[in-house]
Amino acid sequence: MNAPATRLSAALLPALLPALLLAALAWPCAAAGAAAASAAAAGVPDTLARRVAACTACHARVDANGAPINDAFYPRLAGKPAGYLHHQMRNFRDGRRQYPLMTYLVEHLSDDYLREIAAYFAALPPTALPPATANPGAAPQVLARGRRLVHEGDPARGVPACVACHGARLTGVQPFIPGLLGLPRDYLNAQFGAWRNGVRRAHAPDCMATITARLSFDDVAAIASWLAAQPLPADARPAAASATPLPLACGSVGPAR
Repeated sequence: MNAPATRLSAALLPALLPALLLAALAWPCAAAGAAAASAAAAGVPDTLARRVAACTACHARVDANGAPINDAFYPRLAGKPAGYLHHQMRNFRDGRRQYPLMTYLVEHLSDDYLREIAAYFAALPPTALPPATANPGAAPQVLARGRRLVHEGDPARGVPACVACHGARLTGVQPFIPGLLGLPRDYLNAQFGAWRNGVRRAHAPDCMATITARLSFDDVAAIASWLAAQPLPADARPAAASATPLPLACGSVGPAR
């Protein structure tokens, strides 16, 4: 008699999970005063670290020994520029990026609360991650091609070098440009695919969509394989400012609109 109910409950879990995570993140906005009083009475501190547990469940995963997991689906957020993080949460909320779980989490959150979350993660030290093993199927000439595109670009096709925007050390630039090191190859490939397919967008002019359209699939594979195999520097914090003007106009480099 209980088997159908058990199967029904199991079937409902995927649909309910986004709502449960949303409730965890949006709880302080919906009933901040009552929740804070209840937490104080129960001896549980009402801190932002506890509020963003719905974020860190995916973006700060650790293994059984407490070592950070470099997940191909969920990038680490610690130490990324606050302006970049705020832009991305706004993009999920406002429909420029498409991932249902993230949309559920942020669609009811105010700009001020998103800025608070972004500032919290930006203030954390970047997570020390080992470099991924280079794509075992990538020939040396493929990795050399990736390195050349990252450091030199391809002027003939109007493709700027990655370092021209993301910093000479590829650790990003304050306050809007993320680093590219410490990201798994599959995640990098997926983001290029999302830009190419219009699933990931930014404020116009969308510089990354423009660049991606000029890259071949082989270019993307080479760039992702080379970047994923590079170690993080000892100090992986974003640079304070760009050394040179950006090669393309970029709508995401500036306050969110």
